[in-house]
Amino acid sequence: MAKQLNVPSLQHLARCWQEDPLKIQKTLVQLYKSTPTFNYKPMYGAVTDLLVFDQPYEEVKKGIRDKVGREWLRDNYLEILSLIRKHFNGVSTDFVHSVDVRMYGVGKTLMVPFTPPLIYGSGGAIVFPWFSFWKSQPLAGKNLSLFVSLVDEVLLQDPDLEDARFEILDFSSPRPKEPRKLAVVDAEDIPRLDMGEVTEMLETFAIAFAAAQRQIEEAQRANDAEPQRPHDDRQRGLFD
Repeated sequence: MAKQLNVPSLQHLARCWQEDPLKIQKTLVQLYKSTPTFNYKPMYGAVTDLLVFDQPYEEVKKGIRDKVGREWLRDNYLEILSLIRKHFNGVSTDFVHSVDVRMYGVGKTLMVPFTPPLIYGSGGAIVFPWFSFWKSQPLAGKNLSLFVSLVDEVLLQDPDLEDARFEILDFSSPRPKEPRKLAVVDAEDIPRLDMGEVTEMLETFAIAFAAAQRQIEEAQRANDAEPQRPHDDRQRGLFD
């Protein structure tokens, strides 16, 4: 059975969006065929351990060293962790709370998760930080405006989040082969899209997603229909 096409987050949706639905479809199919060999879920766990559960930095760091076997990936995570620690060492927090996953409807059938890791209080204000861990090609331009416009809509529907100050913590590298640097972006500075344009963009994405799903299913049916060559027990296998 073929694995299901899905969109991991609203941030991924915004990153994949393009004017031409055929280009979105192509991107989604490519991502389906070539699933990345790692993800940043451990970093969200590390953020929660540090800030929500107040686990010591050295313990979180040791957990990454012990559990992540690939050296390049371990170094990648530790580089981010160091920047997280440096940033929040300079932030006075009155409280830190984890936040439940929300689902955002795109079209009639597509539900995309919105997973803010936490909110915190600082100086009487509530702050909602969004962590963008991509090292290259962070959201920019219209894609970034789409993302913050979608997040605005989610925040306004949630009484726990509607008054929060929305910040984007961008951990990307300024240039290829350079170390990551943390840039804190106040989402208030990002131009919003009107909801009519957002609706059109989401409709384009939903059309492309449905087309990508059909393409994947058709390819799977064609593969299943191919006759399988009978196995001859008298022949030795290539690696026998």
